[in-house]
Amino acid sequence: MSKASGTDRTVFKVAVLGAGTMGARIAAHIANAGLPVVLLDILAPGTDPTSSKHERNKVALSALEGLKKAKPAAFYTVDSARLIVPGNFDDDMSLIADCDWIVEAVAEDLEIKHALYAKVLRHRRADAILTSNTSGLPIASLAEALPQDVKRLFFGTHFFNPPRYMRLLEMIPIPETDEGAVASIAHFCDRRLGKSIVRSRDTPNFIANRVGTFSMGNAIRLMQTQGLTIEEVDALTGSALGWPKTGTFRLADLVGVDVLAHVARNFEAKAAAIGDERTDVKLPEFIGTMLEKKWLGDKVGQGFYKKEGKDAEGRDLRQALDWQTLGYRPATRPKFPALEMAKNVEATAARVAQLLHDDARGDKAAAFYWPLLTELFTYAANRVSDKNSEPAENIVEVDAAMRTGFNWELGPFEMFDAVGVRATTDKMRAEGAPIAANVEKLLLWAERNGESDPGWYKDDAGVPSGRRYFDPFSESYKPVPAAEGTGSIATIKKARGVVKKNPGASVIDLGDGVAAIELHSKMNALGGDIVSLITQTLKQASEPVRDFEAFVITGDSANFSVGANLMQLLLAMQEEEWDEIDLMVRAFQKMTQTIKYCPRPVVVAPYGMCLGGGVEISLHAAARQPHAELYMGLVETGVGLIPGGGGCKEMLLRSVEAGTSIRPDARGEGVEIFEAVKKNFETIAKATVSTSAADARGLGFLRASDGITVNRERLLMDAKQRVREMADAGYSAPLPRTDVPAPGESVLATLKLAVWTMHEGQYISGHDVKVANWVAHVLAGGRVAPGTPVSEEYLLDLEREAFLSLCGEKKTQERIAFTLKTGKPLRN
Repeated sequence: MSKASGTDRTVFKVAVLGAGTMGARIAAHIANAGLPVVLLDILAPGTDPTSSKHERNKVALSALEGLKKAKPAAFYTVDSARLIVPGNFDDDMSLIADCDWIVEAVAEDLEIKHALYAKVLRHRRADAILTSNTSGLPIASLAEALPQDVKRLFFGTHFFNPPRYMRLLEMIPIPETDEGAVASIAHFCDRRLGKSIVRSRDTPNFIANRVGTFSMGNAIRLMQTQGLTIEEVDALTGSALGWPKTGTFRLADLVGVDVLAHVARNFEAKAAAIGDERTDVKLPEFIGTMLEKKWLGDKVGQGFYKKEGKDAEGRDLRQALDWQTLGYRPATRPKFPALEMAKNVEATAARVAQLLHDDARGDKAAAFYWPLLTELFTYAANRVSDKNSEPAENIVEVDAAMRTGFNWELGPFEMFDAVGVRATTDKMRAEGAPIAANVEKLLLWAERNGESDPGWYKDDAGVPSGRRYFDPFSESYKPVPAAEGTGSIATIKKARGVVKKNPGASVIDLGDGVAAIELHSKMNALGGDIVSLITQTLKQASEPVRDFEAFVITGDSANFSVGANLMQLLLAMQEEEWDEIDLMVRAFQKMTQTIKYCPRPVVVAPYGMCLGGGVEISLHAAARQPHAELYMGLVETGVGLIPGGGGCKEMLLRSVEAGTSIRPDARGEGVEIFEAVKKNFETIAKATVSTSAADARGLGFLRASDGITVNRERLLMDAKQRVREMADAGYSAPLPRTDVPAPGESVLATLKLAVWTMHEGQYISGHDVKVANWVAHVLAGGRVAPGTPVSEEYLLDLEREAFLSLCGEKKTQERIAFTLKTGKPLRN
């Protein structure tokens, strides 16, 4: 790759050529970043020069309409669709003339791509970067159609589907590519699209699909040789290993059997030529038959599984394919003793080690896991080379690709460390299994340096990433690269330790006078441990935290918080411990008020699911710095309760802010804030959950001034920077309000009428009415005259009264029990 030209390229406008599934979704995600996008595809079949513009652009227009309805959602908010300008390759290529980046995403056919490039060259601006989203064609072959000056600005950008949610972006330069061009797109995709950037060499399937396809193919091979069923393999290759809970075959149905077959066959055609050692792992004949029968997965209603309605609890009833007969039969739920034991092991690394080595029972799980994982380790190790014949330059790229491209919790080398490199290799050697040359280099280094149990990674607090990795070519440990502005709680804890902790939360020194309060209970459910630690820390009553100038509440987990600990609450309800529940609610309200009135700024950085009490923590902060993928909602009505930790109070305050002040009309009724109250009432009563941080802002959970971080790895440092800036600016905490103008009885009556109407129309149940009326009662400020000034403490009392009343309802207890059992709401 050529040296950087020194040109600082900034991306302001993008063209995506190809409006198929990938191209359209890439365009949508770039629009999510707020950039204008040109989306072009072929001229609609059957049109001629006399056809209207709309008819000629029908392919791209149809793709754009599909994006608006896509599930999972392609846009953060559908409003972003306005940034996409559709067109066709015959009429509208001139639209790319002012684009800084042109992404080609047309069919995987070399001639089609070369023909399109010829059109691009006639309209492209001289300094525009051109990349291909190919997953199967060599980047060098694509570049053959380009002049030398364009080759400098050409390389591969391989997105994973769906681009909004899959973090991996593989970047594949060719020798002529200018480093500055790659760096510019990497910077843009990191900061604006939230991508984890992995560089791959120009080899078939690049890194993630090369390793991932082998792993899936090998699982299928083992299924056939060991006589397992499709359901058994899915159970074994799911969350127990820290892999997606779908397992191998449900994932194939979701992605598309034809898509995975295309990737697999693309590699099979080239495997022997490039010297891949596992040419025995091939697409089996029965999948070929499935393709012939068009059993392509969820998009056609059947693949490895076929839906057959729902059961009494609303769960999908499925039939599973018998791969030997190609007939369908009722799907089973396999039980393996090894998996049952593994459920008790929370840490993924420890769980994987147990599954691989605990083979005393000799059950089917152990027989499957040993070859599945050890052959994966060997295959992954062989993909790392200092030669261009293999895709990865180091182990870090392989692990990052599998974590962010296939959603594995641990990459293959991290898994290898978890099970013990030496113990596993010794057993492999005893069985006569091949040992990768890079593994031998690690073990030889360990012998020379007196280490009995070496690992691919070592903790090192002295480097920014907190880790070093073994480089088999220099035979030394090198720092794992860490981009500036990224960081994690786990890394900082290793370097700085923990200031204070309990089973639910910890306080960590982030440096620069900022502390993080990390939530780390199971699913970050909010129990007494978290409530007490946050309250005590922010009151700054004890020495360890007294000197911090600002605080961030966040974590490293997949989800910020699923809300209150419902099991704890249900047990108290069933024991009729009403005084205990009252104390629990008071303690939670005290915590959220402490967050709001802490004399030092508190920024909450939520991510993933942020539900119920998690939202209430966020609402009370001085500011919020959420991750773009934020699924936020006050969902308490789903279990027959209302937000009782200040959530209703804060949403009323936001209603008052939105409506300025209450101005009585001729009848003395409040009119200005009604629409804002009505909107927030509907949001709470319907337990609405945002589809993104942008959507959460529209729902009123975030303020216009709150920032949004697109790259998850930057969330902690962005929140730290935000709260540090607030402290440096001379932050002053707000004062508790005693003058909140209550919407009053007239608004309460209107909201109750709406609830009655919904019930009369049989849209909601009788218990829904009772719950919704309590929500209305609190948001109206009770039965008071419109405009009556009330205090925040008064509103909290209303919340607590409603919450305790609903706790005593049998139907509320039934809802909570049902949700704890099934994870779904019960409308009783």
